[in-house]
Amino acid sequence: MRNKFFTIAICICAAAIMTMTFSADASAKAIYKFGGGPAGGTFQFMAGGISTYPPVKAIKEFRVLAGASGGSVENMRKVDSGAYSFGVVYSGHVYLGRNGRMKNDTKKYENVLGVAYFYGAPAQLVVKKGGGINSVKDLEGKKVGVGNAGSGAFANCELFFTHMGVWDKIERNAMGYNDAAAAFGNNQLDAFWLFTAFPSGAVVMAAQQNDIDMIDLDADAKASGFYDKYPYFAKLKVPAGTYKGVDRDIPSFQDSALWVANSKVPADVVYTLLSKIYTPEGLAHMVNVKKTAKAMSIESGINGIVTPLHPGAEKFWKEKGVLK
Repeated sequence: MRNKFFTIAICICAAAIMTMTFSADASAKAIYKFGGGPAGGTFQFMAGGISTYPPVKAIKEFRVLAGASGGSVENMRKVDSGAYSFGVVYSGHVYLGRNGRMKNDTKKYENVLGVAYFYGAPAQLVVKKGGGINSVKDLEGKKVGVGNAGSGAFANCELFFTHMGVWDKIERNAMGYNDAAAAFGNNQLDAFWLFTAFPSGAVVMAAQQNDIDMIDLDADAKASGFYDKYPYFAKLKVPAGTYKGVDRDIPSFQDSALWVANSKVPADVVYTLLSKIYTPEGLAHMVNVKKTAKAMSIESGINGIVTPLHPGAEKFWKEKGVLK
């Protein structure tokens, strides 16, 4: 009889604990992780800007937590797997990943859906003025910072340099922008590559330590048929005076940095976040966090997105008249 009462007591306690646990879980906020990028990169500012916006922080039903990551490619893979709910990913990587065309990776990343356009990210190649490097071909045998491994900068550097036939002919140094600028200033690098909005703080830092120059990447791209092979890249120029000592326009090309979401994120979560950020106050907050966000607007909301939208984003942009 004593054992019977003991067993009943254990069952009652277990039921009580399960009830309390369920209640705690039910009242807890859902957490959605947002993959940003390496320190010093614009990706991190964009993800952080959304997660720290007071009206987003005030949402009762869920929280958005931004974190550093290796960048575009890592974000694409983690958003696809569900390790991240959101991320900043280049449109080209979303396109290539969805179609199984990533470098040495035939997997199709079909759970990554577009949410919104952030900004255009141009390729920038920094060299020392008068150092004899006038085109990508001149990098052969040189020490080059190629971006963080796993980042969009690294992937696009590998893509372009491989296309140009120099990827296996340079001494590659995989590192973030700030580290590359410091190494460049200490004469440990002959050049460094960026794939981010301008002005970049890392290039500004490099220009304070050395007389810098930048390579006309558009000329190399046009002459080699790069645009024909990768049509999602668009031409642009880094305006004269953007960086100290670079007093002429520098032709280059860009990809679009996108806000993406995992396909299983509820539509109302995506819709709510867009409704908070794409207001005059929300956009002003983003510009205050990073001036690059000036490219964000209702009108530019789906620029550069050539792959499917998340249902929550589709609803939002249709209501705004951007998506027909």
